[in-house]
Amino acid sequence: MRTKDCYYLGYVSKSFGYRGEVVVFFDVVNPSEYKDLESVFLLLQGKLVPFFIEEIIFRSSDKEAVIRFEDIDSTEQAREICDSKIYLPLSKLPPRPREDFYFHHIAGYRAYDISENYLGVVEKTLEYPGNPVFRIMKGSREILVPAAEKIIHRVDHENQRIYLDPPEGLVDLYTGD
Repeated sequence: MRTKDCYYLGYVSKSFGYRGEVVVFFDVVNPSEYKDLESVFLLLQGKLVPFFIEEIIFRSSDKEAVIRFEDIDSTEQAREICDSKIYLPLSKLPPRPREDFYFHHIAGYRAYDISENYLGVVEKTLEYPGNPVFRIMKGSREILVPAAEKIIHRVDHENQRIYLDPPEGLVDLYTGD
């Protein structure tokens, strides 16, 4: 399994208790869609390693859960996987309504600002925890725009276009205009 065949789900934030449990932060819109997970991939030393879940209990903040993995049964073992990023195969993405989308679906879409000025083509979304960024290419020039809900004005799936309302002056930093 390769990271390009997966999507970022979250990360192991810290150990919990003394039996090897860990606290996991889910960096997704609806963490409750993952309450029945059986396994995940952890990125360890540059490789995706499968981990099977014995128990998952979501905390009051629904973005966090306490997870007990098979074969992790001590605090020391739990600490070894702390700060690891968690991935799932793209085939495990929960379905979305037509007006909603996953970031990887818009790779190749043409990006415009709300005044319909062409910005370039969305090459991909750089998945930084809590702060995804659209990488837009206009020729050889790269433009990075936060992939935040307040910046995404609308998505036209039929014509493969995305309309963005980036902060004033952001695009000018990249284009020199």
